[in-house]
Amino acid sequence: QVRLTESGGGSVQAGGSLTLSCQASEYSGDRCVGWVRQAPGKEREVVAADYGPGGSTYIADSVLRRFIQRSADNVYYLQMMTLKPEDTAVYYCAARAKFQVCSKVAKDYSTWGQGTQVTVSS
Repeated sequence: QVRLTESGGGSVQAGGSLTLSCQASEYSGDRCVGWVRQAPGKEREVVAADYGPGGSTYIADSVLRRFIQRSADNVYYLQMMTLKPEDTAVYYCAARAKFQVCSKVAKDYSTWGQGTQVTVSS
């Protein structure tokens, strides 16, 4: 089973930028890998997901034009720009089972990293 390890969280002021990284333990071009966040007291929200070249992709309306997901050599990046206090959350890298299309439903993802905290101050 693929293992996912996130890094890159931290604290930033509103309007700033952060890039999160997720290292997959094996080739993951045959599955959807995405980023899911959970703010205190809220449900998990899928913010971005990508299956790879020619595959399905998803970006949440709440982060559209501010967050970009990229990948290279089994590392998945979430580039976050123009951050807002409401972006404060624990961010998880998550993957679906092989050959499953991307989903905006967090429970559809079966493999999770340990999470990394992002805090945006006003």
